[in-house]
Amino acid sequence: MRNGIVLFTSDRGIAPATLAKAAEERGFDTIYVPEHTHIPVRRDALHPTGGEDLPDDRYLRTLDPWVTLATCAAVTSRIGLSTAVALPVESDPITLAKTIATLDHLSGGRVSIGAGFGWNTDELADHHVPAGRRRTVLKEYLEAMRSLWTEEEASYDGEFVSFGPSWAYPKPPQGRIPVVIGAGGGPKTLRWIASYADGWMTTPIETDIAAKTEALRKEWADAGRDGDPDVRILVAKKPTTEDLADWTAARATELIWGVPDADETAVLAYLDKLAGRLGLA
Repeated sequence: MRNGIVLFTSDRGIAPATLAKAAEERGFDTIYVPEHTHIPVRRDALHPTGGEDLPDDRYLRTLDPWVTLATCAAVTSRIGLSTAVALPVESDPITLAKTIATLDHLSGGRVSIGAGFGWNTDELADHHVPAGRRRTVLKEYLEAMRSLWTEEEASYDGEFVSFGPSWAYPKPPQGRIPVVIGAGGGPKTLRWIASYADGWMTTPIETDIAAKTEALRKEWADAGRDGDPDVRILVAKKPTTEDLADWTAARATELIWGVPDADETAVLAYLDKLAGRLGLA
């Protein structure tokens, strides 16, 4: 089971590149960063925890994920580069495909994508994404980007994305860029993942993960998919023995541990303790 870290980036605290280098040196497998293009001041959408207010102001201050991961790639050689989570539907899909493929090319094929449907429907509205169609929009974005990543003459004809035969380089060095969906593990979402994604990233409040991954694997088989879905656990608290047993039963591929958005000294001290607790080199 791999171990990743997630930093809720902001324009304060440790530089993500500094954290990525330190995490690689301590044996962590992946660094994750989030995405919000902006937060509308007037907001009707509830936070996923159910609150009307945001937990803190980091949501207003997040850094661009792809620029951030590029700085991480420049100072590392092994650690995976990913998002928890990115919001692809808030960008132009052709431009975004180029950005991600370029990062993957320059990093030697280290990129994966943790993508969300977007809980902040007010934010989505400013990008002209209808809240009720956001799953369809994401489906089309992923299909269109995969076309650009894999086909010599790519094209796509959908409701929200459409372009004629086109050349687009670079192509991902590994031939693909894995996409896992970060969302609550309800039946509709698990069915969507089995059809359009490569795996599932749990929410911080997820429970009964083994049972939900069993349901995901059934949907996976019913969809005619080969292999096994990638299951990444977003760890929000110190795990209990029962949590660890649940994740093992789920055959999780990676645990994602949060680190504080604090100054470099505090974050590196926390990282040392975490690496020691996990038995990493």
